[in-house]
Amino acid sequence: MSELTERRRTGWDLVLGALLVVVGLVLLAHAAFATVVSVVFVGWMILAAGLFTLTASLLRIGKEGFWTALLGGGTLSVLGIVFLRNTELAAVTLTLVAGAIFLSTGLARLVAAVQVPEARVPLVIGGGISTLLGLLVLFNLFDSSLVLLGVMLAVETIAEGVAIMVAGRGRERVTLGSHKAAPAV
Repeated sequence: MSELTERRRTGWDLVLGALLVVVGLVLLAHAAFATVVSVVFVGWMILAAGLFTLTASLLRIGKEGFWTALLGGGTLSVLGIVFLRNTELAAVTLTLVAGAIFLSTGLARLVAAVQVPEARVPLVIGGGISTLLGLLVLFNLFDSSLVLLGVMLAVETIAEGVAIMVAGRGRERVTLGSHKAAPAV
């Protein structure tokens, strides 16, 4: 038996995609609330990872890597608690990181545009937009921190919904026989 993954759109894909678009629009309308929810979610994930790492480090007592795991798990646990207790400060921190990423990737694309002439136009456009967005976020850090993460979550949810409606989801298809099947794209 050989398994292939194929993409096709079904009625359920249209329903799921439309639902995601609606959720994304609601998140966009309530971007500040979405920011708080996303920070709390990230805080819980960091705390869970820290506690898991701390627990795993106890299994390594007396072995190599014990102290590294213990310190890493402790640091993650404290960071998760800080995120959960100070969501506004955590939102500012994550917004600062997002702004720095936008700025650095934008500048990297602009530098790459000089070195790759065949892709110069898309690199300049993408790099210019990312650089401007990074500067906008960093120069308005505290105002941006109230809504940026919520807007990014909303836009990603809408984009995912549209992508599912257009392309569908991948499904495994099992073919019988020993002949070789062409790979699905």
